[in-house]
Amino acid sequence: MSTHAVERSWCVVVPHHATGARLARHRLADELAEVVPPILLADLVAVLAELVGNAVRHADPLPGGVVRVAWRLRPTPGGPTVSIRVTDGGAPAGPRMRAASPDAVDGRGLHIVAGLASRWGVDRDGLGQSVWAEFDPTGSARPDLVVAG
Repeated sequence: MSTHAVERSWCVVVPHHATGARLARHRLADELAEVVPPILLADLVAVLAELVGNAVRHADPLPGGVVRVAWRLRPTPGGPTVSIRVTDGGAPAGPRMRAASPDAVDGRGLHIVAGLASRWGVDRDGLGQSVWAEFDPTGSARPDLVVAG
């Protein structure tokens, strides 16, 4: 792992299909494996998988049948800060945390995001929605939701 990180951003387009989550996870892991601690990388991969999976399962695609995935690495004195943003074509009902019974087969994804990320939220515009998550170097997760726009 490199200790000389510089601010960098990545943006990839993946299919609005289950394979899109796999492609996005591998790309993020390949790009960040040498610049963030392994525990942070594991959290980033898990959250990215949830966000892309939710976009594929619950939202419309962007034009061209795709989902846009972006992440940004910002070095800070305390360690790297990373933000992830997944943009899709939106859905009639926006993302929301649901109560899931122990027997439920789904409904836990945003709880996972809230548990691992420092903060997360949803931005909407006329073209769709972006669900984002931020990870600060302290690793302290705050289970809050910020909805803008």
